[in-house]
Amino acid sequence: MFALAEDEVLSRTRGLEAELAEARSKIKQLESRIETDALLDIFNRRGFERELTRAVLQVNRYQRTAAVVFIDLDDFKSINDRFGHLAGDATLKAVAETIIKACRASDTVARFGGDEFAVLLWNLRECDARAKAQSLEEKIEAIKMCFATDVSSVGASAGFTMLRRLDSPTEVIARADKAMYSRKMEKKTEEQHLPAALVVDPGRSPGFSNRSGRDLPNAPRRNADRADSARPDRRSLQIRVGPA
Repeated sequence: MFALAEDEVLSRTRGLEAELAEARSKIKQLESRIETDALLDIFNRRGFERELTRAVLQVNRYQRTAAVVFIDLDDFKSINDRFGHLAGDATLKAVAETIIKACRASDTVARFGGDEFAVLLWNLRECDARAKAQSLEEKIEAIKMCFATDVSSVGASAGFTMLRRLDSPTEVIARADKAMYSRKMEKKTEEQHLPAALVVDPGRSPGFSNRSGRDLPNAPRRNADRADSARPDRRSLQIRVGPA
């Protein structure tokens, strides 16, 4: 009788342990979803801030070196406006894939919000972080998005900051955001000092227009019926990522 009761207790204990393990697994899955961007399958802001909090602790405790790069896409709105949100989503996916390929497995890539990305880089000097930020800008700007017969691209402004001892995650984010904004203003200033023929309209291929929006003398003329009213048929939009 006592042996039977003991067996029953063991059986119920094993059952409860199995249910507990299943519940913990589901909680972990839910936590992962909360910290993952649904479109790009990378960390969202919540997930990035958790990783950054861990990074700050490691920098303080073990004197490791790390940097945060903030990236904001330039002229992204023009793609949404001209081709629709499916094209915008495809552009974000191409940008995320490009950033991931340019980073190491130990680094963290996240969509911080909208068309902003954040990257946590480990074990590098300040000069390396500066070079990486510039490289990411160039790689993103090299992406060519083919929507039906139109070829478009986006620019990128990347600012970085090194993690410092006694930093808080909020301080790191504020510095990285400020650096990114400063870079965006710097690029706008550079553009204002370029010859008019070298300034490209948002969302159009280089060499086809100047800042005023008039076609350059050597630029192919667009058909009159495509001037302003005709936009690509979004229902038959064909999206291709790669060289123009």
